[in-house]
Amino acid sequence: MSQMPFDDLEAAYETLAVSIDTAGEQREALFLTRLALLLAHELGDIAAFNRAVQTALDELP
Repeated sequence: MSQMPFDDLEAAYETLAVSIDTAGEQREALFLTRLALLLAHELGDIAAFNRAVQTALDELP
């Protein structure tokens, strides 16, 4: 999997932060679940998706 350039990653972070705020606290989990499934579909690789999920869990504070 190729890595996103830092500037694009910053833009993605901003888009995600604004979108989470727009969804609101009540719909945040639903929004993030839908987003993850849409991105998994775009990725088209269940192993890569599973690795990303595990990495996200492992790196929680």
